[in-house]
Amino acid sequence: MAQPDNQSKRFFESLSGAGKSIAVLTSGGDAQGMNAAVRAVVRMGIYVGAKVYFIREGYQGMVDGGEENIKEASWESVSSMLQMGGTVIGSARCKEFRSHEGRLKAAHNLVQRGITNLCVIGGDGSLTGANLFREEWSGLLEELVQQGGEWGCSFSKCCLGFYFVCEHMILSNAIFSLAHLSFSHQRTFVLEVMGRHCGYLALVSALACGADWVLIPEMPPEDGWEEKMCQKLSANRAGMKRLNIIIVAEGAIDCNNKPITTDHVKDLVVRCLGFDTRVTILGHVQRGGTPSAFDRILASRMGVEAVIALLETTANTPACVVSLCGNQAVRLPLMECVQMTQEVQKAMDEKKFEEAVKLRGRSFENNLKTYKLLAHRKLESELPHSNFNIAVLNVGAPAAGMNAAVRSAVRVGISEGHKMFAVNDGFEGFYKGQIKEIKWADVGGWTGQGGSLLGTKRTLPAKHVEKIAEQMRAHNINALLVIGGFEAYLGLMELLEARGKYDEFCVPMVMVPATVSNNVPGSDLSIGADTALNAITDTCDRIKQSASGTKRRVFIIETMGGYCGYLASVGGLAAGADAAYIYEEPFDIRDLQSNVEHLTEKMKGAIQRGLVLRNENSNENYTTDFIYQLYSEEGRGVFDCRKNVLGHMQQGGAPSPFDRNFGTKISAKAMLWLTKKMNETFRQGRVFANTEDTCCLLGMRRRALVFQPVVQLKDETDFVHRIPKEQWWLKLRPLMKILAKYKTSYDVSDSGQLEHVVRNIQPKESDPSGAM
Repeated sequence: MAQPDNQSKRFFESLSGAGKSIAVLTSGGDAQGMNAAVRAVVRMGIYVGAKVYFIREGYQGMVDGGEENIKEASWESVSSMLQMGGTVIGSARCKEFRSHEGRLKAAHNLVQRGITNLCVIGGDGSLTGANLFREEWSGLLEELVQQGGEWGCSFSKCCLGFYFVCEHMILSNAIFSLAHLSFSHQRTFVLEVMGRHCGYLALVSALACGADWVLIPEMPPEDGWEEKMCQKLSANRAGMKRLNIIIVAEGAIDCNNKPITTDHVKDLVVRCLGFDTRVTILGHVQRGGTPSAFDRILASRMGVEAVIALLETTANTPACVVSLCGNQAVRLPLMECVQMTQEVQKAMDEKKFEEAVKLRGRSFENNLKTYKLLAHRKLESELPHSNFNIAVLNVGAPAAGMNAAVRSAVRVGISEGHKMFAVNDGFEGFYKGQIKEIKWADVGGWTGQGGSLLGTKRTLPAKHVEKIAEQMRAHNINALLVIGGFEAYLGLMELLEARGKYDEFCVPMVMVPATVSNNVPGSDLSIGADTALNAITDTCDRIKQSASGTKRRVFIIETMGGYCGYLASVGGLAAGADAAYIYEEPFDIRDLQSNVEHLTEKMKGAIQRGLVLRNENSNENYTTDFIYQLYSEEGRGVFDCRKNVLGHMQQGGAPSPFDRNFGTKISAKAMLWLTKKMNETFRQGRVFANTEDTCCLLGMRRRALVFQPVVQLKDETDFVHRIPKEQWWLKLRPLMKILAKYKTSYDVSDSGQLEHVVRNIQPKESDPSGAM
């Protein structure tokens, strides 16, 4: 995509909020990340010179008015809220706002304070309320003018810019804790998760934990589902699987629109199978807790985008929903979003369930396809017979989510009729012959396990291609799936080069990026990076808490990443850091001194703590020790310093829900591509693939998963520093600086694109991967 030239670029600092007043409220059920969005709206609004107001208790506070409910916000008032769950400004369901009189009161309270723009943070009900309020706004102003009063004349000039920030929830880790309990007691758990009208949480959590069965309102089970479910549970238990998990959305129904309850499912399992079965209703546990790094970054970016949109709004600008597609912030017409929600419910009421699934969007539909493909094993008689053998291996450092990717690859491959082979210890194990066939049941329970169960090494194949070719020939390997980081990328290029000498490498090969460093060219995201960000964010939260207790303390934190500053930069945004030093953005002693002065000034106010992140290879001279000593000396008498090197704790731990699902879906897509390529290159009784497009990297590019020949990625790669030459996340660095109260330049050229809701009624390619 062509980048805008300097003349066509738009910068945030050129937008002015002078004379504008922005009110922010949180409405409906609370969700992790709401506070991060509030913080971003408040600080970005103040940064551009606008007044920003809190509206407490959602729409109820807007209706009631008064100083307690509508209060001007300050920069310091949103400090320490980034890591807090729920919403600190309160949220409430408001019956009065549903009436015309209630909305008239709300309009009066806004105009009385000169509020020109409103940012609503909430869910489906909030969206509906916002849409109605926007539609009635002109009429409400006319009514208030007719009522008279000294302030009446200003109403007709008032323009309400309405931007709705859409939040989402990540399911509580309680579901994964129960999975470990099941291992101990050999029990079946029936879990109810939120979702009266939408099965998103149930579906994604089922995919993330490898549930045996899931029941959602958009796709009710067919008649006779009870018997099929019991057969599957029985088969899994017979296959030595100690745990069974059934996930039920609270709005789950059968094909006759009758509710399916957790008690009904439990009684069914006990009666038919006699299994020890427990029901767990997670309820509001799902709403509580500290927001993940992903939620904080998502909320911060959307809050910033909302402010940009509000500053650009005019009387003719349609009300919009701010959302995220891939890694791109987008604006969608509010009316279209409301209509889409209504259409989904209408399709469900009319029992048009396949249409309802498509109306939820491609991501939802592909999640469902992927779950069905991985959770339900076909009978041997139903499987196609391909006679193809595929090897899967992990290469490089371990990354959380690798095991989920391997599980997905193995099961999709078996479903396609292939024989799957696991290679232990990467290319080193490959040339040593550590290869064995891997079955469906062998990867059961792998989704939630960290590290690499196959084993992984950094060894590259160039010195061992002859022995690897022998192993390829001995096991008749027809395709390769390599899951790993920069070493996997280099290794794939070495195997491609070896094609000229060894025909054994003339087979389809694909790489799936998996590294905490997120430094693989051709992909904006890598498996494992989200889990590492969570580890960094959790640690920073605890450190900030410590600093709050002792006061006047600055912590210097060193992160991993090699020369790639992704973890330091994005982790800094998620943790609310004051600065993050990275290799990609050179810095000198003057920058360090400026940061010290900034923190010195900060200590004079109410926020008496500091957090600074440093990428491990950001500068060979300005080491973590040097920066620690500099800050300690220059801050003497104002603040003291501590340092912390996070090290390999960023690689460990169970994968986050995001990494589980990302690994599962991207690996499934890779396997379907390999199947397609093997069929296309099969000739004269063998697979022979020697073109550039048969050796690819599958990566996330802006909004889609894209296959790219590794040869074409060479020009995009800085091989000396093992990073891509261009990295999308560098555009997020100004956000961290602005939210930390630094004056900086922020390019918003990509913002402001109003898009339309795409109705996914006509199916495209039939693959279970899908856009993220």
